[in-house]
Amino acid sequence: MLKFQEADRVKNLPPYLFARIEQLIAQKKEQGVDVISLGIGDPDIPTPKYIIDELKKEAENPANHQYPSSAGMLLYRQAVADFYSKRFGVNLDAKEEVVALIGSKEGIAHISFCYLNEGDVVLVPDPGYPVYAGGAILAGGKPYTIPLKSENGFLPKYEDIPSDVAKKAKMLFINYPNNPTGAVADVKFFEETVAFAKEYEILVCHDIAYSEIAFDGYKPPSFLEASGAKDVGIEFGSVSKPYNMTGWRIGWAVGHAEVIDAITRLKSNIDSGQFQAIQYAAMAGLKGSQDDVKENMRVYEERRRIVVESLREMGWDIEYPKATFYVWVPVPKSFTSASFAEYVIEKTGVVITPGNGYGENGEGYFRISLTVPTDRLKEALDRMKRELKDIKF
Repeated sequence: MLKFQEADRVKNLPPYLFARIEQLIAQKKEQGVDVISLGIGDPDIPTPKYIIDELKKEAENPANHQYPSSAGMLLYRQAVADFYSKRFGVNLDAKEEVVALIGSKEGIAHISFCYLNEGDVVLVPDPGYPVYAGGAILAGGKPYTIPLKSENGFLPKYEDIPSDVAKKAKMLFINYPNNPTGAVADVKFFEETVAFAKEYEILVCHDIAYSEIAFDGYKPPSFLEASGAKDVGIEFGSVSKPYNMTGWRIGWAVGHAEVIDAITRLKSNIDSGQFQAIQYAAMAGLKGSQDDVKENMRVYEERRRIVVESLREMGWDIEYPKATFYVWVPVPKSFTSASFAEYVIEKTGVVITPGNGYGENGEGYFRISLTVPTDRLKEALDRMKRELKDIKF
């Protein structure tokens, strides 16, 4: 009998709730079914050529073949600071208030190791990106879920958090534009968040991965635009979504200088930073004209129209999301999130994401991603129109 066993921190991670869906996908493919997945938020549009060309050029420079800095090149951090100044009107000190990340997910997972001791409470949105809670669990923390309800625009109601919980909390995660709901927040909400954080001395961690994926002229704000935000928090960003660079793994954290320093010190002990050629490529995107980002949005806007209009034809009463490339949809009343996802793949060969995969408050919803070629998206929705016509709402 081997003596080694999984550590409790791994045993305590929540189960992978999409396992049943993956099993059904495999079965359908074995049966020869043409499966169309509307489940993953991974851009299908290629990375812009000028960014790829920058990578090629810098990859051939021997100076980039050695260990990079864990904090990231100052040139890269300055490019992030310049982007924030131009896009949000937020001034950042590139040396003290910006750190490069190997994708924003890395920083989101690791920030809990910087500020949570065993048993410390962290406030996480529900439904929400699973890494908020997962990183906290791995660091020994205890997630306390904040329900995001449709009647409140999928914003947390801080007044509903018990005061004894708020007093124990060390960190708060928020994410707007929101995955999975597509909800948005304004600066007024961020100012309320700052006030709440100051009252209870809580570190705010805002995930702004979808800031450039917005429609109808809407420009999502940064948390750091709120007065006093840098006193209580940081923001995680990434080039993954706007420049179609999910596989490149390059992002940043910005804000409170002491928090940025803590992340940098942690990173210096567990990773060696991101390949400098990739940092140069990301800089090309951040400094570029943003014309490719605008073209992406034209594609997503058309796909958004196709999805919303198709669902309305099927009987759903839903609004157009203002941001993200997700559509968050209530399941028909006779189904749970999981049972409807299973029903759809069984009947149509189309994969949708059950809402309960993002937390118990995601129950009753499913998510459709717009990151599918338009012809395949149309095919998926046509199948749903044909096969789900007898569904009762």
